[in-house]
Amino acid sequence: MGKTVLLIEDEPNIIEAIRFLLKREGWKVFTTSDGSIAVQEVRQRQPNLVILDVMLPGKSGYDILRELRQEFSADVLPVLMLTARGQSKDRDIATQAGVSRFMTKPFSNSEMIEAVRALSEK
Repeated sequence: MGKTVLLIEDEPNIIEAIRFLLKREGWKVFTTSDGSIAVQEVRQRQPNLVILDVMLPGKSGYDILRELRQEFSADVLPVLMLTARGQSKDRDIATQAGVSRFMTKPFSNSEMIEAVRALSEK
């Protein structure tokens, strides 16, 4: 089976851009925009990688990440966190919650591909 990613993001333009980029790289991309069901989606889909927005309807990305880390280590499930807010405080919260990598929006296509490749090779 090929590599799968679960993209947890609520902005349609970002969903389509990331889906296009990753499909072109050979990834199977699943998406959800609802933070309240994100952890359930991870359990069901069992992705190789999660790309997680911070601000989501239903539950914050930080809360989702904390919940995921109770079940999955970073070695088993790398998480790339996306946010429009890139202050050091936000990075600190993500790091304490167990993020594998942090990326601010807007990001370039090459940044996204490089981050996904690096996380998937761990």
